[in-house]
Amino acid sequence: MAEAAAEIDQALEVLIPPPDGPEAKLFEAMRYATIGGGKRLRGFMVLEGARQFGVARDAALRTAAAIEMLHAYSLVHDDLPCMDDDELRRGKPTVHKAFDEATAVLAGDALQANAFYVLSEADTHADPGVRAELCRGLARAAGPRGMCGGQMLDMLAEEAGEPLEEAEIGRLQLLKTGKLIEFAAEAGAILGKAPPQLRHAFAAYGRDVGAAFQIADDLLDATASAEETGKRTGKDAAAGKATLVGLLGIPRAQAQAERLAAQAAGHLDALGERADLLRALARYAIARRS
Repeated sequence: MAEAAAEIDQALEVLIPPPDGPEAKLFEAMRYATIGGGKRLRGFMVLEGARQFGVARDAALRTAAAIEMLHAYSLVHDDLPCMDDDELRRGKPTVHKAFDEATAVLAGDALQANAFYVLSEADTHADPGVRAELCRGLARAAGPRGMCGGQMLDMLAEEAGEPLEEAEIGRLQLLKTGKLIEFAAEAGAILGKAPPQLRHAFAAYGRDVGAAFQIADDLLDATASAEETGKRTGKDAAAGKATLVGLLGIPRAQAQAERLAAQAAGHLDALGERADLLRALARYAIARRS
């Protein structure tokens, strides 16, 4: 993952060029939000999925970088005072603290737009149908039936102050976190023009990893320190947010995450040893401490 993260950062250096001209502050904020931070779990999924189908590394890296841009945009906006009002992300001040709120909004908007621009370029794939499918998939994962819809459900639940049922929490987390991870897992298969059954297998893998990853995140919020995670912890309980950890308790939530990670690995049985790194990633998603 560290090697993949370094490659993705190199791609981002090119795709979000160093500040120049009157728009320099915007580029600086975009780079601050995106380059040199994070686990690159989503990008790693793209690269490993693409490797299964012999996709050119440059094409996979451009796709991985686009998804990481979209993810970074979501974090910039999620941290704003009107959302979660966070001051720390990836061990450093959030974008609206390092710059200002207006610049953070624009940086997020620009990162989202740039993600689709990169996917739409011929350098990402020679087949325009593949490029269109990538753009369609990312839009679906990020929009009202994906990440944005999940954030809306999260805000409504917090405002209502009513406890959610397990199924409701699961849907909220599937939309807010899971859909983008699901698409990242499927993107390599889309690039490789994989047959439908393999595309479905990768999507199912990503869906289960995404669910396990979110439970692990909630466990970290409840049990880890800000020094370990690089962001403020204990905020879910303080805000009364609906999480499976709060509903089920730590032991049952841990067991659920382990079950999902094992289930995710099982979706890749048809690929044999080739997919061992992706299986290891499913285990890492629940074992990490940041």
